[in-house]
Amino acid sequence: MSETYRKANKSISLAWTGASGAPYGLRLLEILLKSQYQVFLMISSAARVVLATEQGLKLSGNTEKATAQLLAQFGEVSGELIVLGKEEWFSPPASGSAAPKQMVICPCSTGTLAAVATGMSNNLLERAADVTIKERGQLILVPRETPLSAIHLEHMLSLSRLGVTIMPAAPGFYHNPHSVEDLVDFMVARILDHLGIEHALTNRWGYDKHNAIGIDY
Repeated sequence: MSETYRKANKSISLAWTGASGAPYGLRLLEILLKSQYQVFLMISSAARVVLATEQGLKLSGNTEKATAQLLAQFGEVSGELIVLGKEEWFSPPASGSAAPKQMVICPCSTGTLAAVATGMSNNLLERAADVTIKERGQLILVPRETPLSAIHLEHMLSLSRLGVTIMPAAPGFYHNPHSVEDLVDFMVARILDHLGIEHALTNRWGYDKHNAIGIDY
């Protein structure tokens, strides 16, 4: 399999925004890279603040330095990480002819939700989501907000009708979690399920984890 073919079939856009839930986005990135994906990562300014607050990780504004910082968090990975600036309009996610067919915004703020629902495209992150929708790709939004107003719900309904998957960060408890990490893995596992990526992050309903098919990270 050629490198070009591999990247075309195992590339994904990932965005972090200013909602609480940085651990979800960080863990998802780790698993994608360990699953040999090429990841185009977009990070909003608010997401950097949340990441520093919730994870103690102060990312550099320089994309190359930020890439090195993130890779240092994960150790050895087999995928490729490409951190993009908010105005890199010539990057693959900005164009329907080059963008990955899958995109996840995790966590997704209600501000980003509104921008995507109304097609704002004021920065690369919003444009990448708009491209994914118009190209009939797979877009998953992981909002983390409570309570939800009618405005939020209407935006979610609007996007759901377009085929966007709305997956609120609401972990279950039937797998008997013993740590915050277990709760994070529950949500990341559900995202991976919808992306079609095999894993063994958590117990499935009615199955023992040791009988699960996939990679145990």
